Order: sequence, then structure tokens, then C-alpha cells
Amino acid sequence: MNFTDIFKAVDLHNNSLSRRQFFRQNAMGLGAAALTSLLPKEVMGAIEKATGNSHFAPKAKRVIYISLIGAPSQFETFDYKPHLQKEFKKDIKDFLVKSGQRLTGMTAGQTKFPVAPSFVDFKQYGESGTWVSDLLPWTGKMVDDLCIIKSMHTDAINHEPANQLIYTGSMQSGKASMGSWLSYGLGSLNNDLPTFCVLHAQHSSPYANVQAISSRLWGSGFLPGKHAGVNLRSSGDPVLFLKDAPGIDRDMRRSMLDGLSNLNQKTLENVGDPEIQTRIEQYEMAYRMQMSVPELTDMSEESEATYELYGPDSKKAGSFAYCALMARRLAERGVRFTQIFHRGWDQHGNLPRDISSQCKDVDQACYGLIQDLKQRGLLEDTLVVFGGEFGRTVYSQGQLTDKNYGRDHHPRAFSLWLAGAGVKGGMTYGETDEYSFNIVTPDQKVHVRDLHATILERCGLDFHKFSYLYQGLENKLTGVEPARVVTDILHSSHMAKKGHG
Repeated sequence: MNFTDIFKAVDLHNNSLSRRQFFRQNAMGLGAAALTSLLPKEVMGAIEKATGNSHFAPKAKRVIYISLIGAPSQFETFDYKPHLQKEFKKDIKDFLVKSGQRLTGMTAGQTKFPVAPSFVDFKQYGESGTWVSDLLPWTGKMVDDLCIIKSMHTDAINHEPANQLIYTGSMQSGKASMGSWLSYGLGSLNNDLPTFCVLHAQHSSPYANVQAISSRLWGSGFLPGKHAGVNLRSSGDPVLFLKDAPGIDRDMRRSMLDGLSNLNQKTLENVGDPEIQTRIEQYEMAYRMQMSVPELTDMSEESEATYELYGPDSKKAGSFAYCALMARRLAERGVRFTQIFHRGWDQHGNLPRDISSQCKDVDQACYGLIQDLKQRGLLEDTLVVFGGEFGRTVYSQGQLTDKNYGRDHHPRAFSLWLAGAGVKGGMTYGETDEYSFNIVTPDQKVHVRDLHATILERCGLDFHKFSYLYQGLENKLTGVEPARVVTDILHSSHMAKKGHG
């Protein structure tokens, strides 16, 4: 029985489920791979070898992805455009028309599109002389550890589809998230903690426009449900319903789980629903987490020097600095993928006030995270990614004064940075035109799919081969459109410079 026959059999089982089971499977994010638990061990091993292990030696054992929800402006962070000061309030409507600029509903009614120079100055930092905004002085101190990509671009102009694209590889709902793909592909380094953890950092600004997000961004989609991200709460119990009820000791809990597992196993044998296998595994994970999570969240062992490194908010549960420190703790305990969501970056108005507060939230804490990982020997095999879902426009949305303005959505060009796991530090990759409107280095354009391919490559996965058969389609994080590993930013790569998904 070859692999093709095995996968066809698995997919046939998935398609033969009852209508009720099918829709429940779609909603809960359960895929056909869970059925492999019913196959002989030697067949399971063959499948795991074919799809569940690295294709080559990984540079990154784990990933920390810092997601700035709402899309920070590149003009006030990493894309320095000093000449715009001379074009203050210049109407560039004709330029936009000629360029075929898409407009959102928020600026489609404007008759003028005045240039809004950045209110903040930039300085050069490090041996690389990289320009960084004065809003990010701590980031400036570590530019020689970072690769700043200024030539990112995406297909979506609104938040929900853009977030789904950058975190699941598709603007359509129901797809598996990036963390779930890595959980599925690489497996666990610590059986007592989830492979994929999600942290939601609170923003400090009372004025921030908080963009809504949904669990689709960390869901497992068509992959088995055990690969979905697990939320770690910053207040109260870190994981809901993890504690035993009063009067239930650990021995009694073990006995209850054994009895429940036997019942579920019998139902699984009779029904064959992969969701049941996932349920059994999740009960066991919850049991183990009753011991591992309290140890994880007990910060008493951290030194004052560590708290000073991450900044004054690092002792405040739920702050971004607290989440950054928690991400390091998760990394050293073997969690494969940690995602920190920090909302409030959607600045259509009052941008100078709001982005200053947002940058203050993340600046020192990110510096602390990179330095902490480095001094513990973890940065060399941890990939850290920092960025939003798209960029912002050079023109102001609504009223423009020398002290106040806002920026609309811009998918054609935006900036983010990467560090660790063999990524070249002290590097700026790609350039934009005078308005940060178009990318002027065509060979250095980086689509969201290219970012995905590069992250997979750092983790030892070939995006050409890494797929999951679902409903007759070989699904990939990179989809079916062209993608490439951005080899120019890597010290070494197992991939050819260009390729197709």
C-alpha cells in the first residue's frame, strides 16, 4: 500500500462521513489525518515520515510571531521619507489615479489626498546605519540583530481578509493557521504543553482603535483540532476549566479520565469520527497541563534584571512586556509556535498620539525579548517575526494639520522585521518609491506567501512538498500561487532562490 493509496483512503473516509459529521468537522477544524490513529503502527510511521517531519535540518526549532493587529504605519517606524516635509499638504490625487490606487470606503469620498509627512524624526543605528524612527529607540539599539523588510506586499486592502491571508495563507475562512501548520508538520517538543500557544497583549492607550480579530487566525481549519492555538489568559486561570473541581484530587481525576477514555475509544471504534480521537488526546493534554501551566506562569523565579530588561510593564499581567517575557518562557520549554497579538494599530486619525503609545508598548519589550533569547542561547534556533497585515497611505485620511493626521490602508508596500534562526542581522531588504507607494526593487518584493515559504524553510519544511490532503485537494500554507524562499536574507538556505507552490 503506497502513500497515495493511504491518503486516498483517508480522504475517502472523510468524504463518506454523514452530512452532520461533515459540517461539524468543518466547523471544529478536524481533518482526515486524525484517522491515521486507527491505522497500523507501521503505516502511521510511514505517513509521519512522509508528512510530519522536517524535510531537512531546521534552523528554527520554534517561532515567536508578534502580530500588530491594525497595521502600523511604515512612515513612523522603518520607512524613512524625509523629503516629504517639503510636500506637506500636496494633493497627489492625479498620482493615485495614474497608479490605479484602490481606495477603501473610508477615503473613497475624499476630493483631495494631501501628503502627510511623518511627525517623527529618524536616526541611524548600529554598524549597519539602519534608519529607525525615534518612536522605537530600543529597537534602534538592536538593528544589527534584525533584518528589516521594507518591500512586503499583500493582496487585501481590508483588515479581516488581510489578517486571514497573513496568518492562514488565504483570504477565505476555514483554512489552517500558520501555527497549526507548524504544529502539524513538526510535532511537539514538550508533551506537557500545547505545541501552539496564543497570547493577547493589552494596549495601554485609552484611545486606540481596537481592530476585532477572531479565532480563525489561530484555528486549525481542516487540520486535526489538536493543532489549534491554545489561548493563555493573562488574568484569572491561564486556561479555562483546567483546575479540578473542589473535592476532586489528582488520583480521582486520573480514574475519571481513564473511564472516559475507554468510552470514547469504544465510540471511536464504532463511529470512526476523527473528532473523537482529538477529544481523547485533548483530555490527556489538559491533565498534563494541570501540572505544567502553573509552573509556566509562576514568574517568581525571574530576576529583577530580567524584569528591567523587558521594561517596567513586564510585571503587569496582560501587558505586552509581560507577554514577551512569557513568550521567552514558552520558547525555552519547547513550545513550537507562540503568537502575541497586540491590537490598536489601526490609526485613521490621531495617528501621532496613538502610534506613540503603541510603539512605547512594544519597543523595549521586543528589545528585551531578543536580548534575553540571545543570552540564553535560544535566538540561534528561534525565529522572531514582528509586523502587521499591510501598510498605510502617504496621504492623510480626513483633516490634515502639522500636528494631527491619519492614514488609510495600503497593501502595496509595508515593513516588518525578522530575527534569529540564521536570518541576516543588520540588513534592510527592499526599497519603496518617494511615497512608499510602490516597491522599486522588483527582485526584492516579498509577498505574504514568500514570508510563509521562508518561515517554513527556517523550520526545515519545503513549501513545495509540505501539504495536507483535504477533500481531494493538496492544501498548502502557501496556496497555489507562485511563492519563493527569500534566500537573500538568510545566512544559508536549503531552497533554490525561486520556486512555485
